[in-house]
Amino acid sequence: MIYALSMTEKELIQACLQNERLAQKELYNRYSKAMYSSAYRITNDFELANDVLQEAFIKIFKNLAKFRQESTLGAWIKTIVVRTALSKIKKQKIFDELEEHHTKHMIDWGDFLNAEYLERAIKALPEGYRAVFLLIEVEGYSHKEVAEMLGISTGTSKSQLFYAKKRLRAMLKEIVDLG
Repeated sequence: MIYALSMTEKELIQACLQNERLAQKELYNRYSKAMYSSAYRITNDFELANDVLQEAFIKIFKNLAKFRQESTLGAWIKTIVVRTALSKIKKQKIFDELEEHHTKHMIDWGDFLNAEYLERAIKALPEGYRAVFLLIEVEGYSHKEVAEMLGISTGTSKSQLFYAKKRLRAMLKEIVDLG
């Protein structure tokens, strides 16, 4: 076996399909940090992001033979992670809890706006808005790529980004007006 660290993407996939444990570990090591970051941004919960990562990698290894190489392995993995995160959110109704919390309790925003407040505002967005906003504005994906990842139309992606920005502006204006 070729050392897992020096394997190309194709060689790594083939080795994983042959149940070579070192290759599977290498695949996980190559992608887990970035995928955890995406899972956390979507779920806003460290433990839930860990659950998403674990569940997503189980799906990845179970379905690796179905990877058609129409995109990069990383893009395919990210799609699985994003969809798993969104599914987990829906199952646990985190969106409802966040929305209820945001409506009932004003966050103490202090006298000035900084990155922490912006992060809080992004976390308070409804899940669909937040996912589209983060994938496009933070991670740099196109509307077409986001639509494919989330299983929505390009128009829906554009609409959700528009409303996410509109809601963020309103929340941030509220913060500035309070300050």
